[in-house]
Amino acid sequence: MFVRFSRPLFAGLALAAALIAPVSAADDAAAAGTPAGAALQGYTPVSGVSGNLNSIGSDTLNNLMTFWAEGFLALYPNVNIQIEGKGSSTAPPALIEGTAQIGPMSRQMKSSEIDAFEKKYGYKPTEIRVAIDALAVFVHKDNPIKGMTMQDVDSIFSSTRKRGGKAIETWGQLGLTGEWANRPISLYGRNSASGTYGFYKEIALKGGDYRATVKEQPGSSSVVQGIASDLAGIGYSGIGYKTSGVRALPLGEKTEAIAEGSHENCLNGSYPLARFLYVYINKKPGAKPDPLIHEFVRYINAQQGQDLVVKDGYYPLTADIATETMDSLAK
Repeated sequence: MFVRFSRPLFAGLALAAALIAPVSAADDAAAAGTPAGAALQGYTPVSGVSGNLNSIGSDTLNNLMTFWAEGFLALYPNVNIQIEGKGSSTAPPALIEGTAQIGPMSRQMKSSEIDAFEKKYGYKPTEIRVAIDALAVFVHKDNPIKGMTMQDVDSIFSSTRKRGGKAIETWGQLGLTGEWANRPISLYGRNSASGTYGFYKEIALKGGDYRATVKEQPGSSSVVQGIASDLAGIGYSGIGYKTSGVRALPLGEKTEAIAEGSHENCLNGSYPLARFLYVYINKKPGAKPDPLIHEFVRYINAQQGQDLVVKDGYYPLTADIATETMDSLAK
């Protein structure tokens, strides 16, 4: 997907358990009607920001990048922003070639990608955490299954089953009865250009191979749409793409430990497919980023930007993480 913004067109993993306390405080504030980013610093515009900003990378982050671009443009009318979301693997080459200043990724860069960047510039790209995602395993809204273990997930999606389970072909093998007992499971997933594809392969399948029967989709939306129109469907996507037609399953390493993909469960490690979402930029160590890039990142990590994270269905950073991110840009 390609989106271009300019003023004339603009209308309007298990994570650190030590962060549970600030997240709980943020959740309490949200329940009381306070904006989700209330614990974060607000963004104050500065003068003299203009120019062109190109973003190439993750489809998972595409809608969120669009929200951020709209909010940023409302503050800086002399900025033009172009967004292209075809998969995380497109971000590193774009940063290396200089065709993008922002590289959104739903996974961390691979060592080979970092090495290629460093070979070109003599230093590593700068990694910025921008949101928290519960990578969800979705089923059709009418599917009665309560949850799954990670071994179940591996046995459904993988041909190599590195978690030790047996092949699961029907919903009855997961305990469903009646009309569901003999219903074949229908698999949906992302294509190999996707960071979500790589993350799911590494964490859920323990590096194993996908089954050939997985229907690979070019984007997160098409995965969810496929499941919503397929009663027997199951697939994976960022939690931000959840719709009324699908249901995100509680997951866990063991049956007695399955957990919803909530904000707190992502941070305390009880939800096994928690991850950060990232943007990468080209910043020479010891030098300040380009003012436009710096302000865009500052906006993302401020209250306004993190409120948009919640609007898009993902989970906001804690104040500690956002502060750490901005401090790292000064190094």
